Amino acid sequence: MKIYTDLADYTSKNKTFVTIGTFDGVHIGHQKVLSNLIGSAKKNNASSVLLTFFPHPRMVLQKDSHIKLINTIEERIELLKKTGLNTLVIHKFTEDFAEKTALDFVKNVLVDRLNISNLIIGYDHRFGKNREGNFDQLREYGKIFGFEVNKISQQEIDHITISSTKIRKAIELGNIEEANRFLGYHFMLTGKIVKGKKLGKKIGFPTANLFIEEPYKLLPKTGSYIVKSELENETIFGMMNIGYNPTVKGKHQTIEIHFFNFNKDLYGKKIQIDVLKFLRDEQKFNSVEELTNQLEKDKQKSLEIINGTLFER
Repeated sequence: MKIYTDLADYTSKNKTFVTIGTFDGVHIGHQKVLSNLIGSAKKNNASSVLLTFFPHPRMVLQKDSHIKLINTIEERIELLKKTGLNTLVIHKFTEDFAEKTALDFVKNVLVDRLNISNLIIGYDHRFGKNREGNFDQLREYGKIFGFEVNKISQQEIDHITISSTKIRKAIELGNIEEANRFLGYHFMLTGKIVKGKKLGKKIGFPTANLFIEEPYKLLPKTGSYIVKSELENETIFGMMNIGYNPTVKGKHQTIEIHFFNFNKDLYGKKIQIDVLKFLRDEQKFNSVEELTNQLEKDKQKSLEIINGTLFER
């Protein structure tokens, strides 16, 4: 997959099949659009192109927006690499770009720069200034400029329409298993391991402290989770706590992972944590001893779930 970080850097002489969108989450609805795009492009000897935007348009157009994203831009790129897409164009979304009319966007971007032959979009796609462009308008422009427009129906699981917004909400509420079903993969946290206060080590539960650089990355609600990670070519399970460590009067939110049967030095390394299941809310215990006892219970429950010996109702 070739990656371009500016529309000005990419011009196609060959015909292209294109889809457009922020694709936050690259969830199974997005995957359906991409699968159709890539398959159709191959059949027609064309290049498959995804035009996406960063920052998220709401970050630019709604100054008071505190939207958090399912993926960092690096995570999104890695997910898209797995799809078989030919070209990814990540264009910087600005207020000036948002002022493009639907006609300007079609003519200057899709036709003149991308050399579009076929546009494949989701069922609810809108574009251009004030989101004025819709499917019917795109088809009219297609007739004028000589490209086809195809719409992909909405993807549903258990009769629930999938959207990035619903997945974000599920993650915020700690409904990780639901979010993972909608994503089609495990929700991930990617960051660097930094030094902590080493309190976990003192009580027999050494932790790796994860620092996520991107402030826009969505985090699950505070609490404990079952997680896994690929460390030195091995799948290692563990439990993660997101919170403020109220038992020891913590003041800042931390992300701490206790890996099972793994004690190698991870300081300074960038790792990916796959979040599998919510265990419990964060609690304040009366003593460090109570906390240690609870951590032991959490570990045993996690191992039973991982090993498939615990049937949860």
